[in-house]
Amino acid sequence: MNILLFVAGLVGLIVGANLLVRGASKLALSFGISPLVVGLTIVAFGTSAPEMAVSVGAVLDGKTDLAIGNVVGSNIFNVLFILGVSALIVPLVVNVQLIRQEVPIMIGASVLLLALSLDGRVSFAEGALLFGSLLAYTVFLVRQSRQEGQAAQAEFEQELAPAAPGAWDSKLPAQMLLIVLGLAALVLGSQWLVTASVAFAKAMGVSDLVIGLTIVAAGTSMPEVAASLTAAFKGERDIAVGNVVGSNTFNILGCVGLSALASGDAGLVVSSALLNFDYWVMLAVALACLPIFMTGREIARWEGGLFVLYYVAYATYLILSAQQHAALGQFSAVMMSFVVPLTVITLIVAFIRKPH
Repeated sequence: MNILLFVAGLVGLIVGANLLVRGASKLALSFGISPLVVGLTIVAFGTSAPEMAVSVGAVLDGKTDLAIGNVVGSNIFNVLFILGVSALIVPLVVNVQLIRQEVPIMIGASVLLLALSLDGRVSFAEGALLFGSLLAYTVFLVRQSRQEGQAAQAEFEQELAPAAPGAWDSKLPAQMLLIVLGLAALVLGSQWLVTASVAFAKAMGVSDLVIGLTIVAAGTSMPEVAASLTAAFKGERDIAVGNVVGSNTFNILGCVGLSALASGDAGLVVSSALLNFDYWVMLAVALACLPIFMTGREIARWEGGLFVLYYVAYATYLILSAQQHAALGQFSAVMMSFVVPLTVITLIVAFIRKPH
């Protein structure tokens, strides 16, 4: 029964996110909002709606570990797994704006979350700061879009594929219906997913945090998986990267911020395990984007493979740690004394050799 509930929750999240993105995009374009803003805000934020629905729902159910673990795990999954698999399909082109603006903002959001969590809690006021930062970022993008060129506008209009004048969803009532249906599916899907995940955790003896960092994080990232892989297959390689970076920024500022607001005076309690390890992995992954993105302004296949291998290593560590497996010490020693140093050396050599 729990398996069916979990699958139903995933389906609800994916379908709901697709309906919400489609309806919101059509509505924004109908009101003449810049396609650039639609792409960087509504579409990117829409694919992160499952993370927000699950995190806020988990807070309301008293599962704060699941709420924060979902966000941190999703950000790690987005970069290492989604970009990694997409780059294995075809080397990913990285837009200059991503390197100069969006990735530094993602890194800044990660550092801000870490700083706010050092006392073991994200308070209501700190949640307001995070969510306010998201609003400020959105306003910044709106103002920036006013200087957007004709070519960029045409590109985003093509990517969003606005409906023909006679299409049913070009009308305001249809757009509102899509948004309402999408939100409803997200709410139901998040409730089912949280319920099933908690049941899995209890049955397996695994903590809510580990379930949030792995199963729920991967599940709520399915819209990003679909968007990035589809973009990679279609040759729209810059979209695959932009979708992940924008979603990660929204996850931190929007999902954690709103979850802290929903928690009231109690705030979000940050577990020591999350603060001592997973937060730093999320920050390291965000920082790793800059040198990799800057080398030839692309993510090569071997770099994508490296991302995927590191995600497998990260998931393996979580599982071994949760089970207190005897191989945990040996696995950690091999990673820290051999794999990580070798990776750093390889990236430095690649950075020096490739054009910037």
